[in-house]
Order: sequence, then C-alpha cells, then structure tokens
Amino acid sequence: MKWKSVFLAALTLFFLSVATCYSSGAYKVEHKNAIVLAMFGTTVEPALQGLLNIREKVVAMYPETPVRVAFTSNIIRKKWQHRAQDPEYIKAHPEIPADILHVKTPLATIADLQDQGYDTIVLQPTHIAMGEEFLDLATYVDGLMSMGTVKKAKYKPFHKIALGRPALGTYGTAHPYDEDVMTAARALAGDAELARREKAALVYMGHGNEYFPSGGSYLELADRMRQLYPDVLTLIGNVEGFPALEDVLDSLRHAGVKKVVLKPFMVVAGDHAMNDMAGDEEDSWKSVLEKNNIQVIAVKKGLGENDKFADIFVQHLVDAASDAGIHLK
Repeated sequence: MKWKSVFLAALTLFFLSVATCYSSGAYKVEHKNAIVLAMFGTTVEPALQGLLNIREKVVAMYPETPVRVAFTSNIIRKKWQHRAQDPEYIKAHPEIPADILHVKTPLATIADLQDQGYDTIVLQPTHIAMGEEFLDLATYVDGLMSMGTVKKAKYKPFHKIALGRPALGTYGTAHPYDEDVMTAARALAGDAELARREKAALVYMGHGNEYFPSGGSYLELADRMRQLYPDVLTLIGNVEGFPALEDVLDSLRHAGVKKVVLKPFMVVAGDHAMNDMAGDEEDSWKSVLEKNNIQVIAVKKGLGENDKFADIFVQHLVDAASDAGIHLK
C-alpha cells in the first residue's frame, strides 16, 4: 500500500506539472528541419540516375535530415502516378524507388512534412536557370511564409522556409550570379576535354523558355567556357526561346565546324535528349546538323550524372541553409 500511495502521488504531481506548464504558456515548439529537392522530373527510367545522384549527395551531406524529392512537372507526375497503379510495370522495374513512383508536387511534399512536425524547410531546386519554374517556387515560399495564426507566432505552420539557387544563380548581392556561372563552366571541363580529343566543337541543347528571357545566362556560360577552354568552340542552344538551333547553326557555319559533340544541357537525359536532341526524326538536332554536313557525336547523359555539376546544387543548398540560419545535420 505504501508504494502504491507513493506511485499515485508521483503520478498526480506529474499531471499537475504538465497542466501548469500548458496553462502558464511554457509550452515550447520544437523546430524540426527537412530538405525538399524540387526537380522538373523525367519519365525516362535511366535518366533518373541524374536526379538520384543529386539526392544521394544531399543525403550523404546531411544524413540526419529527412530528404524528400518533388517533381514540378504536372505531366511527369501523372505518368508516375499511372505507373504506380500498374503491377506489371512495378514488377518489370524493381529499381525504381518508391518515392519516385509516388512523387508529389513541392507544395504537397512540404505539406506532408509539416503534418509530420517539420516546420523548417530548405527547398532546393535542381533547375538550371532562374526561369518560370524557379519563380513559381519563389512564390510558393512567399505564400507559405506569409501564413500566420490568430494566437501566437510560434504556432505558425512554418518557422522558416529557405529557397536555394538554381545552377546558374539568381540576381542579388549575397551570391553573385557570375560566380555561379563560372562554377558551372569549371564543372563542365570533362565535356570540353571530350570535344578537344574528338577535334570537335561542343554543342549543348538546353530547354529554355519562350516566355522568360533566360537565354542570357546560357550565352554567358558558353562565353565563359570559351574563355576557360579556348581551343574548343562551345555553343548552347535551346529547345524553346533564344538562342535556338538556328543560332547555333549560324555560329557553326561561320566557324567552318564539321564535327560536334552534342550533349543535353539539362539535369537529366530524358525525352528531350532522346528524341529532340539525338532522335532519328528529321527535325531532331542530330538530324538537322547532319543534313548540314556536320558529323555528330551524341552523348545522352544529363548534367546530374556529372558529380561536379551535381555538387553545385548541394552547395547552393548549403548556402540557402546558412543564409537562413538553419542548422542541418
């Protein structure tokens, strides 16, 4: 009986202390960190390696922090959602990670994390330039961070959400974009060496955008590469917007080039690389170049498979966390 009385007394004191803690407003919110990698995505299974390589590097950098992948492309997500419902596909592709099969939007991914108690997020895009999709992410962050509560600020859904830079940087004084461009140019030394060995020009096919003037970043990168690797003519064109394939062709004709190494300037070698760049159709870049008597060596590898280029996204994530005062482990 004596021990029973002691136990009951201790239990009563515990509940009284908890009640006092809550009623006195001493409750403390525990801030929990997470990382979201916002990727355009791909439906081409081998091309996933470029994305997974970036994720593996981030996980290795911060092994104690949850890392989630989100795809920004609606079409690509729907394709994976359909595949996830197909038992035959899953059986035929055991190599596909579950989080790719069930990939969500950046907003849904962040919402899931918030529901699990994570209120401090570093959102790192794996986009190339500060174009349409990056600016969409910026509006998401602004919107989420503007959400408050009627009661106390500490009960806001999110404590901090930090947005990292795309590969070629953003405008601002904290991280000059020209330094990011130069870092990217240095990361592509291997491509320049391949072109040098082949005695060829180096031509990249970027995605671009018809509604956002991101072509200047591509032109500046090509210029910096020509400075770093003066014995290799480096040119970049885009599927959409400026500079286009026609602009690349004009430069190749002017230089009298008869051979090129053709590579995607995209994180993954997905549908654009397989079809628009190196496909057998008459309007593919490879076909057009060959019709102009230019020999083509097509390399179907995305930038994410290049460890040095993948490291750019990791460093931009590190910078975003540091700038926001977020300590990742």
